[in-house]
Amino acid sequence: MRELGGGARGLSAPAPAPAPAAAGARDASFAVRFGWLAVMGAVFFSSYGFANWLAARRAAVPTFAFGWERAIPFVPWSIVPYWSIDLLYALSFFFWTRRDDLLDHVKRLLTVQLISVACFIAWPLRFGFERPDAGGVAGALFTLLMGFDKPFNQAPSLHIGLLVVLWAVYATHLRGTLARAALHLWFAVIGVSVLTTYQHHVIDVPTGAAVGCLALFLFPLRDASGRRPGADAAPSVAPSAASRALARRYALGAGAVALLALACIARAAGWALAAGWIALALACVAWTYWRGAPGAFQKDADGRFPPFMQGLLAPTIAGAFVNSRAWTFRRPAPARLDERVSIGRTPTTRELRRHGFTGVVDLTAEMPRWAAADTSCAYETVPQLDLVAPTARQLQQAVAALERLHGEGRDVLVCCALGYGRSVLCAAAWVAMRRGLHDARDALAAVRAVRPRAVWSDEAVAVLQDWIDRRAEEEGA
Repeated sequence: MRELGGGARGLSAPAPAPAPAAAGARDASFAVRFGWLAVMGAVFFSSYGFANWLAARRAAVPTFAFGWERAIPFVPWSIVPYWSIDLLYALSFFFWTRRDDLLDHVKRLLTVQLISVACFIAWPLRFGFERPDAGGVAGALFTLLMGFDKPFNQAPSLHIGLLVVLWAVYATHLRGTLARAALHLWFAVIGVSVLTTYQHHVIDVPTGAAVGCLALFLFPLRDASGRRPGADAAPSVAPSAASRALARRYALGAGAVALLALACIARAAGWALAAGWIALALACVAWTYWRGAPGAFQKDADGRFPPFMQGLLAPTIAGAFVNSRAWTFRRPAPARLDERVSIGRTPTTRELRRHGFTGVVDLTAEMPRWAAADTSCAYETVPQLDLVAPTARQLQQAVAALERLHGEGRDVLVCCALGYGRSVLCAAAWVAMRRGLHDARDALAAVRAVRPRAVWSDEAVAVLQDWIDRRAEEEGA
């Protein structure tokens, strides 16, 4: 197949959004940090104590435990790591030098606190096993704990919710292989300690983790320059009608599955947890579409999701991958548009190697990169929402990434979930640029000639036509 003619004059990726100005970028003074620690400490003890007080006033508070939990041993010394989260909580306020970062941290902690306490009040539970006596230092720590804590405030575990947030924070700031290994080990021990101190039942752990992950989803950690993950994919215009319509569908799905989860609690707690997990993941996707913000998935430049996002969105990530394979089961192969440009579905490592691609432009936002990192294969990602026309900026970023890799002499795969939508629009823009086409439908027809199942909306055609017209104006200027 011949090389497409034409040049790439005037094409460049839009400059990333500027980082915060140096002035005021490091404005979280020690007094401000200490002040927020004092405020959050007061919020913690007052709201937590209030929920305990309300539960204690009830004539009967139920318990929720699996029968096999009685096999979990009581380990007195695990009260030490259990207590250590208090110190980690306090120290976490002093990591932040920028006020925005500090306020985001407060929002994350407050989100965990408010959601957990609301659940304690709406659905009070108590710990159902008798805790054995503990002596020595461990006994003293248990006595101190019982001075303000009661056997209530169970699900979701506030301890676990805060642990998830603090784990992500400390992992971001700590460097060095040994230090990070020690960090992960200690935080894992803290997580186990909520069970071995007989403070919580098993159901409290995944529900608490879900609340912590949700807080990190709503208020992502920023990088060293003050940018949030996926900032380049942030919406530059108001969400489209299609994006809002899909948001409503995902929200309805989340609501239906949540009702199923509630119906399963009494008879099948395990299924209730699974359904609740799916409902929460769908709700997060609904929120992302409502905002029209592919960056909310927090996919990084290497195509990876943060660990907490992988856990939170595991049901929808798995669903997206299965859907990708189901729709392309009979036609898994990418389509050649040019000797060194193909379009297709998001590839696995095996598929990349089979077809010999040395460059990938990944347009999916809802899934992480499936192929393993390979130094011989350059990777670019421009996350875009599925079934929604990209913004002009997203389209230009995608075409610029394709042109850049193609210009390096690489064999490039432009991929999306199925290889029928987002990748088609990017390829059509590139074809229009290379062939000098001025009509969006002519460019799309050229792509459909090699990808017959290609689909696009009228809105996508309008975005492509606007991109072509703007480029023609820039070249003529």
